[in-house]
Amino acid sequence: MKVLVHIMRDKWSAVSFAVISATLLLGLCAPLIAPHPPNEVHMDLRFAGMSWQYWLGNDHLGRCVLSRLIYGIRPSVLGVLAALAASVGIGAIAGFAAGYFRGRVDAVLMRICDCMLSFPGYVMTLAVVGMLGAGLTHILIAFVLMKWAWFARVIRTAVMQVAEASYVQFAKTLRTSHLKIMAKHILPVALPDIAVISSSSFGSMILQVSGLSFLGLGIEAPHAEWGMMLNEARTVMFSRPELMLAPGLAIMVVVSAVNFLSDSLQTLLDPKLMHAGRQKKAGFGAALLAKAARKEAV
Repeated sequence: MKVLVHIMRDKWSAVSFAVISATLLLGLCAPLIAPHPPNEVHMDLRFAGMSWQYWLGNDHLGRCVLSRLIYGIRPSVLGVLAALAASVGIGAIAGFAAGYFRGRVDAVLMRICDCMLSFPGYVMTLAVVGMLGAGLTHILIAFVLMKWAWFARVIRTAVMQVAEASYVQFAKTLRTSHLKIMAKHILPVALPDIAVISSSSFGSMILQVSGLSFLGLGIEAPHAEWGMMLNEARTVMFSRPELMLAPGLAIMVVVSAVNFLSDSLQTLLDPKLMHAGRQKKAGFGAALLAKAARKEAV
């Protein structure tokens, strides 16, 4: 509740939260909201302009651009969200185990993470796509393989800082189960770090999925996806620029909203950043008062 109140106090954070919420709602309710089936072909309406029936016009196969834009939320945003949740889940399990138990468990898990992180992200993605074939599912699998190790290292650091606390050691002396200690004492402290790194990765993963789909490695035709819509419209980008503008703006708006919201969460959950922001605002207010006082003196 405190997080939501903080978000609503800031104008940009509130707008970003509204944009992300509306996008997720549109994606979940796409069959109810989209005005036309996304794959319905009307060759007599090829490259038709905007109208009351087709608000964003039609593409090269006469399909409704607005409907495809709405359905494109599912792979572009909801699919990425599922891959992010899987990456964070696996990374959290590995990070909690390594940071809490230490010793051999930590050494083995961190060596595995080092091996996974030694491969560049795009190289691993292309390797997975090369072995399994093009497709959104294969890209999301590659993302999980690529991201979980990074999440595990970050979460391990957060857990290690809490695991040595006196109240955790006291709980261990009472022979409280390890699972209960992690759930009751460590998870609430580590949760802010998990939320920040998850939100900061969300936007970049959306861009990566759209970029790979633009290159033809993502979702397969005729399914709608924002990157694929950009690829399909590139041949008419000068004669019908609005066909590229719609998915391009959708990607830009959603990623910008995610980044703004991530910055707001980081400011809220990091006391140092919040204190610095308050000092900056206080200094700005003092400067305005001093300027007004000088004007009155003159």
